[in-house]
Amino acid sequence: MSSATERDEHFLRLAFAVARRSLTHGNHPFGCIVVDADGRVLIETENGYMPDRDGTAHAERLAAAQACRTLSREILARSTLYSSAEPCAMCSGAIYWAGIGRVVYGLSEHRLRGVTGNHPENPTLDLPCRNVFASGQRPTEVVGPLLEDDAAALHDGAWTK
Repeated sequence: MSSATERDEHFLRLAFAVARRSLTHGNHPFGCIVVDADGRVLIETENGYMPDRDGTAHAERLAAAQACRTLSREILARSTLYSSAEPCAMCSGAIYWAGIGRVVYGLSEHRLRGVTGNHPENPTLDLPCRNVFASGQRPTEVVGPLLEDDAAALHDGAWTK
């Protein structure tokens, strides 16, 4: 991979694959991965809404919790979380508290809200993750939306059921 953008697009596509797998497991089409500074995928998580209908089991929150349990603060600070969609306020808080230093996302929260409409299983907030991270005491780098049309396509038909 010759550029930072190509690297980000490569790993974001891996997160899209996790989101597609989530859908095949009966969950919402969201997925993320955590990648260290050397390009090793350390964690991958799907949305975990089902079977318990846990509205807090977003892929990014689950990844942040796993990261806290398994990785050092030094590794986390230099890692990137790649997410199929922009982390919501809850997930942004979890990423911040986990100490993950960088986030790259596909589908913006604003566009996701248009895709999901007023679906009862995803009452999407229209609150950019940058706003959440900006209120913190340490910086969190954010890149996105990136490959947004590809990210939106993951949701085709998912919210009409």
